[in-house]
Amino acid sequence: MSTETQQPTPAGSTAALGTASNSAAAKPSIRIAGLTKIYQMGSETVHALRGVDLVINRNEFVAIMGPSGSGKSTMMNVLGCLDKPTAGTFWLEDERVDQLGATALARVRNEHIGFVFQSFELLNRATALENVMLPLLYSRKHWLGARRLAKAALARVGLGNRMTHRPNELSGGQRQRVAIARALVNEPSLLLADEPTGNLDSRTSEEIIALFRELHDQGQTIVIVTHEEDVASNAERIVRLRDGRVFSDFVTREDPVHGEFLKMMMRQAVEAAGDGGTVPLATAGLPGSPAPQAAGGSEVKP
Repeated sequence: MSTETQQPTPAGSTAALGTASNSAAAKPSIRIAGLTKIYQMGSETVHALRGVDLVINRNEFVAIMGPSGSGKSTMMNVLGCLDKPTAGTFWLEDERVDQLGATALARVRNEHIGFVFQSFELLNRATALENVMLPLLYSRKHWLGARRLAKAALARVGLGNRMTHRPNELSGGQRQRVAIARALVNEPSLLLADEPTGNLDSRTSEEIIALFRELHDQGQTIVIVTHEEDVASNAERIVRLRDGRVFSDFVTREDPVHGEFLKMMMRQAVEAAGDGGTVPLATAGLPGSPAPQAAGGSEVKP
């Protein structure tokens, strides 16, 4: 473990179109400076991350977006301590983690990070309660109270009456709730979600995102990696990657790309209403989006 005491304060990417402002009083949860990740694939050298600077404060809800090949999956792996950077510094809470070995990284993952995956990653033969208990069995702090804590986590996500059900007895939304309960059971400082609605229908996706908003309101730091603008709408801030660099970093309501997306959705809503249709759920539920107006100026009701 590093004995270094000086902690870096990344200064936002100079390549970014804009930078989201952070409160001076907020305490950072994640501090990254000059983060680089290089892979060697045969004779080809792949620069997945190219000197990324990023600060995420405690209790922020941040969406990381980018096209295929932008580096967002590599960024998630590094943030989740599943992969080590080639260069640069990474502080999680008050610990520098980029120089830690495999055993220490496993401890950090178990104690500080909760993972939510697109494909749920549940054990098919285990009950919901047993799936949620699993991280606690490897915890130095909580293994004695594993059953009690797992029950509380399932109740927190609305599955107190599904504890003995196995994954094949649950709906897709319920399985993702089990996965979220498993991510929360160790009381992590960071909840890291990779396309958490990717395998869900639109209505169930809205329910899961509403749960994320509720968790954020309770003080949870959340980072979602997604390619869906309507999912990113729910975050306070959108960080966009391109070619391994931070392309833009805006408070969501000030993000110009997201603003164009909202305008497009509003136009579609007005056109649907004008044709006697209904406002799409994804449009009507977008946080911060104004109520669409019909041709006569009246509000379109979803």
